[in-house]
Amino acid sequence: MRASRLFSILTTLQARGQVTAPELAEACEVSVRTIYRDIDALAASGVPVYADRGSEGGYRLLDGYRVRLNGLSQDEAEALFMAGMPGPAAALGIEPAMIAAQTKLMAALPENLRPNARGMQQRFHLDAPGWFGETEEPKHLRAVADAVLREHLIEIRYQSWKAEKRRRVAPLGLVLKGGSWYVAGRVDGSVRTYRVARVLDCATLDEPFTRPADFDLAAYWRASTERLEAELHPSQATVRLSPFGLKLFDALAHPHVKARMRLEEAADADGWRIATMPTGKTLWHAATELLRLGAEAEVLEPPELREKMAEMTGAMATRYAPAPLRRAVAVRRR
Repeated sequence: MRASRLFSILTTLQARGQVTAPELAEACEVSVRTIYRDIDALAASGVPVYADRGSEGGYRLLDGYRVRLNGLSQDEAEALFMAGMPGPAAALGIEPAMIAAQTKLMAALPENLRPNARGMQQRFHLDAPGWFGETEEPKHLRAVADAVLREHLIEIRYQSWKAEKRRRVAPLGLVLKGGSWYVAGRVDGSVRTYRVARVLDCATLDEPFTRPADFDLAAYWRASTERLEAELHPSQATVRLSPFGLKLFDALAHPHVKARMRLEEAADADGWRIATMPTGKTLWHAATELLRLGAEAEVLEPPELREKMAEMTGAMATRYAPAPLRRAVAVRRR
């Protein structure tokens, strides 16, 4: 355990440059006092580690010192080769670099770890898009990615749902979600999300920007998606579901809705059960989501959603009725 921790401290220092004892303690899940002892042990064994004093200090390795990769465990080597994503790497224009890096990593690995590392690539594959969808290939993805890495401002012409807009953006990060690329960028002091496929024009400026030290892309994305999902499903409905309807719901419902659905334990004589769930912002959105369950669901509450379901299913029944009946219904409506 200690040998693994010492190697973890070494690689962390090499990767991050300067790290404080509390940061190392949190990463290794030990006390700060243990980190002090480990640092002393590394120094005693000849590792050139030293401390910068002061409020902004920390531990560092002597410039030029590198840790050999043959300290990787089997699980770590396999995980590294699973991280290579050919599709997204190609879209970003870095697939040749990724392949070259994996080749160098393979050469640096001990002989006994190489077969398993190759096997991970042969046995696992990432398919980012959802079912029946395709990965987007946005025209300006590589330009946006380059600006993200170089920390340069971009000017974009963007097609939103409502109108075409021009924005000056500090691109902070890219996210691949369900086959679509999104850029998180700071605009007018706040961070916003733009779908890269809707960027009509993109110009990278010679003006760099300062990346916020406290910006966490994963945390931002998680919070923004949760907020968006809540905004899209602000209402609530009580729905009666058949046994098959429950299976359809599990297969077709939005993850946000599934996670927040409350199902009563008791079933009626036909096996139907009552569920309370979030629904769409408007009656139309709520009804279209529930219509995916067909005749296996019945809306009980609210009354206005039940009326909307009756209106929409009635219109569908009329549309699919034989021609004479459709004409009779049309006459009655006049």
